[in-house]
Amino acid sequence: MFAVDAVSKSVDQIIQHKIDQKTKPVGALGELESLAKTIARVQFSANAETKKLTIKEPGLLVFAADHGIAQYGVSIAPSEVTSQMVANFANGGAAINVFCRQMGLNLEIIDAGVLKPLGLENVTEHRLGNGTSAIHLAPAMTLEHVKQGFEAADEVVERHALSGCNVLALGEMGIGNTSAAAAIMAALLELDVHKCVGRGTGVNDKSFELKKALVNEALKRHGSKIVSPVHALAYVGGYEIVQMTGAILAATQRKMLVLVDGFISSVAALVAVKLHPAARDYLIFTHVSEEQGHQLLLEYLQAKPLLSLGLRLGEGTGAALAFPLVQAAVNFYNDMASFDGAGINNLA
Repeated sequence: MFAVDAVSKSVDQIIQHKIDQKTKPVGALGELESLAKTIARVQFSANAETKKLTIKEPGLLVFAADHGIAQYGVSIAPSEVTSQMVANFANGGAAINVFCRQMGLNLEIIDAGVLKPLGLENVTEHRLGNGTSAIHLAPAMTLEHVKQGFEAADEVVERHALSGCNVLALGEMGIGNTSAAAAIMAALLELDVHKCVGRGTGVNDKSFELKKALVNEALKRHGSKIVSPVHALAYVGGYEIVQMTGAILAATQRKMLVLVDGFISSVAALVAVKLHPAARDYLIFTHVSEEQGHQLLLEYLQAKPLLSLGLRLGEGTGAALAFPLVQAAVNFYNDMASFDGAGINNLA
């Protein structure tokens, strides 16, 4: 249902020349220069008449859902914490609320399928069910659920696009979702489970071994049926991962920049890129988390994250914290003087 165009590389030389002519030694702003180039490519592709880079109505979407596997001891917290945290988001008390207020990001919380409907005024309801089935015992969901999730995400992104938004950040909340994410990663990249499964919120050794065993069991049960990225979502995924994948494809189809948070968001990005490789051009990976699978995943996606802060919270917190770097890249590209303009000899 999505069509994603690759960004145009035809203006690369113009972009690089503009960056190199700023009043600094070539490359002196390091990764900020690469970030500016990524942003410029996307925005030049969206509008060939672009003269200045822009950030308009930036939004951060947090998708929340529960996972059947969480009932089997793979997390330090029970599934009920997902709903409790969604209520905390709605009341403005979580880390992501604090950071979004600080960074000027428009926060939207989406209930993609927590255990019970919450009926909270500040939460968008796009529920696909009351949590997924336990993936080591049954398929997480149906293919129809995946389709419905993509459609729901498209509706959310469309609303933000109509408000003028051209930058979206993604986050999630869901007890047990690192198990689902690891299973998707192992299935799509044909990796050993032990390389993909991490400790999530910090399980002890016994729970860690159980988590690896259950994810491995899930892949043995469903592996032969996972014949596409969509099947990976249906058999071992999560409702929030489905809708994050849909949001990435919906945003990149509209030529919006997407700020990817940690491990779960990056797995959604992996699925999106597997479905539409051109989507990779629009993605900015904001941080590397403590999950061992995340580091391998970033390598596969050829992504150099902006931050390394030891984060393992989720919620989109890494994306929010990296947002000022995106602003800085835009501002230096737009406003920093050139050698000619400032009357300074070129340092090259």
